Amino acid sequence: MEELSMKFESNEGSTNHYDERFFLIDEKICDLLNQRKEVLGKNTIFPPDEVISRLADEYDLQEEYLQSLFTTMAMEDSLKPMVVPVKFKKYVPVLKIYENDGVMYTVTFIRQYANASVLYLHMDWEEKEDANFYPDMLDLFINDTYFCHSEGGGGTTEHASHSYIISPALPDDLTGIELVFKEAGRPFVENPTGFEFTISLG
Repeated sequence: MEELSMKFESNEGSTNHYDERFFLIDEKICDLLNQRKEVLGKNTIFPPDEVISRLADEYDLQEEYLQSLFTTMAMEDSLKPMVVPVKFKKYVPVLKIYENDGVMYTVTFIRQYANASVLYLHMDWEEKEDANFYPDMLDLFINDTYFCHSEGGGGTTEHASHSYIISPALPDDLTGIELVFKEAGRPFVENPTGFEFTISLG
C-alpha cells in the first residue's frame, strides 16, 4: 500500500433536499476558496482579530465560527493522501548546517525510496535560561513539484529532531534543490516570528 487517505462518512442521508440553488452558492464558495489559494500560494495567512470581528459583525456570524472556518481552509495540505515510503533504495549524504540564535539546524542525510524521500532536521542547542525553551515546529517547502509532509518529532532539553516525507522522491543528484524551512503555520498565534531559512543541497 503506497498511500493513506483520510476517510469521511457519506453525506447522502442529509442531502435529500439539496437543489440547484444550493449548488450555485456552493460553487461560488469553492471558486472563492480557489482564488484565495492562488493569491496566497504556499503561505498560511489568517485574518487578524480585528478583521474577524469586523466580518462577524457585517455578516452576523460568530467570531469563533469564522476562526474555525479560516483554520480549516488552511488544512488542505494536511488532508491530502499521505504517501507511505516503500522500497528503500539508498542513503544520500547531505551534511548541511544552519545556525540561528544559538540553535544548530542540521540535515545529515536523506533516505531514498522508490516513491518518496525522507528527510530529518536535527536541532541542537546549549541549555537555555528558559527551562521551557523548545525550537518552533517548522514546515518544509521545496517547490511546486514536491509535496512535503511533516511527520512530527520529539526531543530532549538540548536536542530535537523532526522528519518529513517528500513526494515524489528527490533525485539522487540534489544539485539545485533548496529546502525552505518556515515557522509552522498555526492559526491565531499571538506573536508569530516569521522565522524561515533555506538550505541548498547542491
